[in-house]
Parts: sequence; structure tokens; C-alpha cells
Amino acid sequence: MSVLAIARMGHPVLLQRAVEVEDVSALHIRDLLQNMRETLTESGGVGLAAPQVHVPLRLFLYSVPPARSEGEDDPPRPVQALINPILEPDGPDMMQRLEGCLSIPGFRGEVPRYRRVRYSGWDEHGARVEGVASGFCANVMQHEMDHLDGILYPMRMTDMARFGFEAEITRYGVKA
Repeated sequence: MSVLAIARMGHPVLLQRAVEVEDVSALHIRDLLQNMRETLTESGGVGLAAPQVHVPLRLFLYSVPPARSEGEDDPPRPVQALINPILEPDGPDMMQRLEGCLSIPGFRGEVPRYRRVRYSGWDEHGARVEGVASGFCANVMQHEMDHLDGILYPMRMTDMARFGFEAEITRYGVKA
């Protein structure tokens, strides 16, 4: 297996809608997921969508590291796959979330996201999965789902004053 190159903002693969995976249990899908898992581990990220590794298919990886868990409704989760995902808001509540992206290295910005989402799709073993995600997990899933629809997080931002270099935001915070 191998670490894959990550597409960066400006590459056309990041701006197109990804296509459905026809056979969720195909060998090439399992290989892609394994390579994506290695790429995610190497990058230190928490999520990775196939278009980010130049593959326009509707699948992504997501995780919740223990330090990012937001309580019992948002438990830590190891890296998991979601193939041909469907996400829907689970209620109207939204919040501003500070996000970064492996395809936009060195930057962070605040993005409005739903607090909870319902999800369904298939896992890496070809089994049907569905559930409700809250907090950080819901955030990661929405971010990765956007990649499958050709949307980068700055496109969702409502206030560009809340976008900047990660080092500066870490040092000074995001100010109104």
C-alpha cells in the first residue's frame, strides 16, 4: 500500500461532484480505502475524501480522536469509511466550527455546520450503516461530504474575516 498525493485547492478534481461507487466491495475500492487510510495517518488529519486523492468517487474516511471528542453523544471513533454516503441535518441547530483542510494547508476558517446529522451508506466491508452523528463527528462528516459535492470549506464561510493562516489564528484566535 502507499501514501497518496493530496490534491490542493485549485485542482479541478476538488470542484466536481464525485460519482457513486458501483461495487462497494470491489478490490480496487478496498485498496483505495487502505491507501487513503495510510495517507490520512501520515497527514495527521481526521478525515479524507476520495477526491482529495484525485479519485472522483463518493467515499470518505472520518474519525474522532479522543482529544476531539465532545462527550457521550460524540465518542472517540477510530478511522471509519463511508461509501456512497447520504447526510441530512438532524434538526435545525447550527454552530460555527473552526475548520482546516488537507487540501488547503496552513489555513483555518469558521464554517456554519449542523450540530447533528443523520447518515447512511456502506462501510469498508460492504455492510449497510446508518446512524446519527453529533459534535465533532458531525462536523467532520459534513466537511468530507462537501468534498464529494465539489465544495471547499471557504465556499461555505459567511465571514471571510474569520479565515486566516493557521499559525496566526492559533496565536491570536479568530476575532470578530
